[in-house]
Amino acid sequence: MTVGTYLVATLLVGLLALLILSFFAIRRAAAAWMLYRGPQVILCPETGRPAGVTVDMKHAEKTAIFSAEPDLRLASCSRWPERAGCGQECLSQIESTPGECAVRFQLEHWYAGKRCIYCRKPFEVIEWHDHKPTLVNRDGQLLAWTDIAPEKLPEVLSTHFPVCWSCDAIERFRREHPELITDITGRDRRTGVSR
Repeated sequence: MTVGTYLVATLLVGLLALLILSFFAIRRAAAAWMLYRGPQVILCPETGRPAGVTVDMKHAEKTAIFSAEPDLRLASCSRWPERAGCGQECLSQIESTPGECAVRFQLEHWYAGKRCIYCRKPFEVIEWHDHKPTLVNRDGQLLAWTDIAPEKLPEVLSTHFPVCWSCDAIERFRREHPELITDITGRDRRTGVSR
């Protein structure tokens, strides 16, 4: 084997090792992103009440590359800036049940086994990127997920009813253009519930 062939072989082995390490680093960072992204709802250790937080994802992804357990810290909290100097003890809730504090998980769990208040269709797989279901209160006011502050989520879920995407679109159209709707279903116009 010549020196040139040996150098090429060594370079290829080193490149392959680098690719394998990169694959595992990217995989760990992606796993951290999947578990800790987006708004989270925790119980504030100081008040015992729900608070909305987000994890510092850049830090979590970076530390996940070098460790099986990423180092978590908060990027935001609904109690900040007043309580910005807290010890972030609430992170133990996120660490002990990864993914379960996420607003997305809590909504998915809440919709599971429920039926749309209007059409009675059961909720199955939630389309997170499109056709999201919504909520309606007893007064018939529709509420999109983006309108809910994470710290208010437990309260809202205890007082609202599930609405599928199709019925949400129909109800919003009905409210914006009542002159174009002839209601023959016997629904109460205020709540949308069949009589």
